[in-house]
Parts: sequence; C-alpha cells; structure tokens
Amino acid sequence: MKKKIAIIGTGFSGMSAAAYLAKEGHEVHLFEKHSQPGGRARQFTTEQGYVFDMGPSWYWMPDIMDDFFADFGYKVSDFFELISLNPQFEMIFSDEKIKVPENLEELKVLFEQIETGAGLQLEKFMHSAKFKYETGMKEFVRKPCYSWSEFVSPKIAKSALKLDLLTNFRDYTAKYFKNQKLRTLMEFPVIFLGASPKNIPALYSLMNYGGYALGTHYPMGGFYQLVLAMKKVAEKQGAVFHFNQTVEKINTQNDKVNSLTINGEVHTFDTVIASSDYHHTETLLEENYRNYTEKYWQKRTFAPSSLIYYLGINEPLPNLKHHTLFFENDLDEHIDSIYGDKKWPEKPLFYSCCPSKTDPKIAPKDKENLFLLMPLAIGINDGESVREKYLKEMLSRIEKHTGVTGLLSKIEYKKSYCVSDFISDYNAYGGNAYGLANTLTQTAVLKPKIQNKKLKNLFYTGQLTVPGPGVPPSIISGKIVADEINKLKN
Repeated sequence: MKKKIAIIGTGFSGMSAAAYLAKEGHEVHLFEKHSQPGGRARQFTTEQGYVFDMGPSWYWMPDIMDDFFADFGYKVSDFFELISLNPQFEMIFSDEKIKVPENLEELKVLFEQIETGAGLQLEKFMHSAKFKYETGMKEFVRKPCYSWSEFVSPKIAKSALKLDLLTNFRDYTAKYFKNQKLRTLMEFPVIFLGASPKNIPALYSLMNYGGYALGTHYPMGGFYQLVLAMKKVAEKQGAVFHFNQTVEKINTQNDKVNSLTINGEVHTFDTVIASSDYHHTETLLEENYRNYTEKYWQKRTFAPSSLIYYLGINEPLPNLKHHTLFFENDLDEHIDSIYGDKKWPEKPLFYSCCPSKTDPKIAPKDKENLFLLMPLAIGINDGESVREKYLKEMLSRIEKHTGVTGLLSKIEYKKSYCVSDFISDYNAYGGNAYGLANTLTQTAVLKPKIQNKKLKNLFYTGQLTVPGPGVPPSIISGKIVADEINKLKN
C-alpha cells in the first residue's frame, strides 16, 4: 500500500530514506527548517568568494556512496568529480610529522621505517580490518536492531570472534604496534565515534580500512556536492523538498501519528520519519508517546561537540596539506576533557582542513579556505571570548608548522561555530556534533530504536539511532528505515 510520508529534516539519512521510499512509489515530502538541504553538511559562500562546507570533510568509505547511487542507476561521476588525496592527511607530533600516503603499500613502507616489523603488522591489521569492514558495513550495520535475534545467522555467528566485539580498540591496536605515534595514527579515526579508544569495540578497526585502505577523497566543489547529488536522486524518484519549514508538533490519534504542525499549519500523513535530532523529535510528542525519558538521555554517552572556525586567509599557506591533524599534545588528556571532566581542554588537539589546496574554486586566487575543528565536551559554555582564545592557540601552531607569521592579521573572513550553535541550528542534544557514541553499551540493539514503541507509524533515522555517527552510516540508516516502512502491511 502506497503511503503519504513526511520526513523531518534533510540530512543524509533523511534524503537517503526519501530516495528509497519514493522509488517504491510512496508520496514523500521532506520538511527542512533551513533554506537549503544537508543538515550539518550545509555550505555557505561569503561576499569575498570563499565557499565553506559547514560540517563533514572526510570522504571515507566511498563504496557506501557508490552503492547508494548504484541503487538508482547512477554513478558518483554522474554528479561530481571525486579526487583521491595524496597524501591522505598529515599528522603533526611535537617532534615529527607523518604523511599518510594514498597507497597502502607505501603506508606499509612508512610504518616499517618508524618501527621495525610494523609494515608486516599493518598488513595483518588491515587484513583483519578488511574482514570487519566487509562483514560489518555490508551486514552487521544494516540490521534494524529490534532484537539480538537478527544477528543469529550462520555467517554472523561464524564471524563473531573475528569481529572483536568484546575487545577494546586501544588494547587491540597495542597488540600490533609498539610505537606510540603509530598507535595514535591508528586510533585517530575512532575519536569521532564518540568515546576514548579504551571504550570503543575493536570492531571499529573497520574504519581504518574504510579510510586508509580505500583512500581519502574530496568531491570537487566541496562535500556539499554529495548533498546536492542525493537531493537530485531523491527528486528524480518523486520526493518533494520543502524549505524554511519548521515542524512544531507531531499530532496523534488512536495511537498513530496522523499529522504534523508545520509553521503553524496542520498537514496529514500516513507515516512520519524523523531525521531530526532524536531527543528533540520526542519533545514534539506528548510525553506518554515518547520512547525515552529525559533521564535516559542524560545517561547516554554522546559523541563530541566541536569548536569550528571558518577562515578566509588573504595569502597562500605553504606546507599545509588538505587535511592536517595537530596532535602535538597528549591524546588521552584531550579525550578526558571531553568524556571525563567535560571542560575545555588545557592542551588541545585539533584538525585543519584547507580544501583550497585541492580545489581552487572555493577560495579567491592566491588565498586559502581554512576550516579548523577542535573536539569538545557537549553542554559546556562556549562564549565568544573562550572561542577566540582557542582560535589564537590553533593559529599559533599552524604558524609554527607553516612558517607563516601574523596569521590573525591575515584573516579576511571569520566565522565561529560551537556548542550553542549546534543546539540552535539542529536542536542537537547538548550541542553534540556527531550523535550518540558507538560504545559497547550503545551498539546495535542497545541504541535508541528506529521505530516508536507506541506509535507504529513513527520512525527515527540518523546518527542517534542505528547504525551510528558518520556520513556513510547515516546513508545506511535511511535505507534501513525505508526498508522497514516498505515491509508494513498498512
């Protein structure tokens, strides 16, 4: 039976769900509070001609994006040019710089140079990570996760031990590498899953394969090209986008959602999908229809928030790569400030993205587009003065790395974005930037459910439910929800 379906929000999960449902013939409408699609992956252009991606900048796991477009008869190249970065990124330590090469064979050589025997160990690590990736991303993360019985299959049972679900990522990495810098290099990708490597299952070494082995890419024109491409695919299936439309209330009748109040007007629907923040979505419901209490959310472990700066620099920055990780300080100390003390870090780590190194069209000639990001605890005070303090700290370290002096005076465009902005723009719980942490106690069935327990025609998708944070998982999340709705009899 074909349904009239509303989707709240146009992030990756919402657009993914829209495309798959419209393809099946449903009437699909997406409602977005902003004037453009993409959610956290929006883009803006300044008067000076700088083009800034607001959120995601690491195009990893390219096969997941390829699979999405292939499901509709397209290729990525039908929409944008995808560049493989070489080096993938550079990691700055206090006494050394490591460039991660595009090619895995070259990366093995690099590891061997840093630690005798580490080249062979990397090969073993990646062999295991490839198995986890192919099992995890193709099967494990594609379950709706109503119950553990979904995982009782001969293939998954046979794979269980190899998936290393009960080993933490830190101990797992230490089995392969002694050198602390190599360990940090391998641990870095899981930081954005929302917890210390000590609390993340070793299953997520699949991210090392999805990044380092499959490569780090960049869509020419910016990450937003992926947003525009997915919007186009959804529209070609028949989905309709509505912008500047704020969903104010989810209305119910006879234990079903029957309508949404949007910009003060009531619109009726057969089914509703919330691609918006899960906690916020539940506040649009009467309390007795919510899946989870306020106490439940307070006890969850959230992925970090971030301090972000979008900077237009009026001269070239030599020695700076497209992606650079400034890890001169202790990783655990910074992580503890996020998940332990929940305070601004004393000795922060941060990430810099300078896409104008690859794409000349996103900055004026001989100028640089610079995006700085520092992971932070959720819910902390983020006044302008503290933001500026950390901007100066980050700029001083970039100056040391590049040899450029007086960077502050060379900024011709500046915009900051932090905890309170994530709350006001996305209703993000505590100002989180990446959703719910992928800790062992918040994995699979233990994540918030994709279907409302009392309202069977209300579903949730995105980084606060299965499979979890990140662009590829969000795209998969949309497909999971679409599949579940297509199974409904009425």
